[in-house]
Amino acid sequence: MENKSKNSKIIYTHAIFLLLLIIFPLISIFLKAIIVDGRLSFSIISETFSNVGNILIIKNSLILSTLVVITTTIISVPLAFLFSRTEFNKYHFFDIIFMIPFMTPPYIASMGWILFMQKNGLLQQLIPSSKGSESLFFSIGGLTFVMSLHVFPFMLSMLKNAMINFPNNLDEAGAVFGGGFFLRLKKIFFPLMLGNYAISTLLVFVKTISEYGTPSTLGRRIGFDVFTTEIHRQATVAPINFGKSAVLSSLLIGICLVMWMIQNYITNKKSYNLVGLKGAKTTSIKMSVPAKIMAWMYIALILVVAIGIPYFSIISTSLIKLRGFGFAEGNFTLNHYIELFTENQRALMAFKNSFILAISASTICAILGTVTVLAARKSKGILKKFIQITGLLPEMLPSIVLVLGVMLFWNRIYNILPLYNTMGILVLAYVILFLPYTVQYVTSAFTQIGTTLTDAGRVFGANQMYIFFRIILPLIKNAIVTGWMMTFIISIRELVTASLIAPPNTLVISTFIVREFEQGSVSIGMAMAVICVLFTTTSLLILNYVLDKQRNRDG
Repeated sequence: MENKSKNSKIIYTHAIFLLLLIIFPLISIFLKAIIVDGRLSFSIISETFSNVGNILIIKNSLILSTLVVITTTIISVPLAFLFSRTEFNKYHFFDIIFMIPFMTPPYIASMGWILFMQKNGLLQQLIPSSKGSESLFFSIGGLTFVMSLHVFPFMLSMLKNAMINFPNNLDEAGAVFGGGFFLRLKKIFFPLMLGNYAISTLLVFVKTISEYGTPSTLGRRIGFDVFTTEIHRQATVAPINFGKSAVLSSLLIGICLVMWMIQNYITNKKSYNLVGLKGAKTTSIKMSVPAKIMAWMYIALILVVAIGIPYFSIISTSLIKLRGFGFAEGNFTLNHYIELFTENQRALMAFKNSFILAISASTICAILGTVTVLAARKSKGILKKFIQITGLLPEMLPSIVLVLGVMLFWNRIYNILPLYNTMGILVLAYVILFLPYTVQYVTSAFTQIGTTLTDAGRVFGANQMYIFFRIILPLIKNAIVTGWMMTFIISIRELVTASLIAPPNTLVISTFIVREFEQGSVSIGMAMAVICVLFTTTSLLILNYVLDKQRNRDG
């Protein structure tokens, strides 16, 4: 009885902590939108929506997200079909290669494309006849294309997995009744894939409308403002207007939550269980030689534009002495990399800050995420739901909205707890943003642990602490380490948090890259970008490989 009372106190304390950490900052956003000078007022909302510029921003965001969904579909559907239903499904290494664009920080990929396509850029240096092509790229079409190249692996992965599970007996039944290949695609295959496709499009839509990196680096150059860039501008550029940024953030939260609800509805009502059906075998479609050649050409084209061009741009720029001489002989050097680790004090400080923040946030997330999962498992009813939902809520919302909430809330209570405008506020924001990684991994680990082991421990007189440290912890430690690594890797490259709430004169790797790029020291910035991309992308690829091996072993 005493243990139950103690557990209840711990669980309620943790729930209050999550309330303070995640819910209160979100409430601060809504209150900022409707409270003016201490009174309830809808004047800011009215002013925001009566402004033609704000209406254009909302329109731009919705149009851009829709165009990215369409472009992503055009890229992903043929690839998913090739790697699931044809003999190309034996090339498993493409699963890893096609994740590289998604793992590359979008602001760095955007910079690579800008360097390649700008006037007198790398393309025009390599192919002088391409002069004038920059006008095609620096447009909403170019912005859509670059953003689609970042998110298409997400849709590709979802559609490929769905197509792999499509049972061949359904296709054979259609063929028996006289249906041709394209008729079977139209009447059988695509209708059964519609639920998975709808889910992937909604997720791509939410990710696009929440993205800050690409609209900030490329969108601002063409005067194309969206939710995230306008929220950032209102919160950081004088005259600062937190009210308008709060109104736009509230609308963005509403759009994202509606999309998540639609996704849940489709998942529950419109998806079909194709795994485990009688005779549910899958076979590979044999392709003709011309079809294979076209398929290889399409795959090569996507790899060139998604990986080749941006990586070529940032690597070559980081090695060029004088940009005006381009690829001239003798115009290459490693001095930019040497300078990063020797002479450039700002770069060294950015490295130091990033690693301190990443290690701190990862460690806190590992502890807090594990406690969150344990608290959810020990609680019941509404409290259990609250802990589960709150622990995963940051994953459902745009990062810039959560960071704005942190800014507003901790600024308001500065006299009580002076965390704002210190490195501590960055650690706190990272913990809020990346807590769901540990929660998801640890929750998944617990699904494989039965109650018999803990029951046996209790039978032999072990207390709860002993059971946790000697039975449960050894079984979930890999999940905790995985969550720690994922948080660390993502924290190293994170941009929006540091750009919004970093203390004065405090740089991290991401803000250093952006500042050098914008201030003209492009080669130094790209040298840092190469190091960042190689470290984070390689780490994520290794982590994914280890996780796949672990899943295959467990399966």
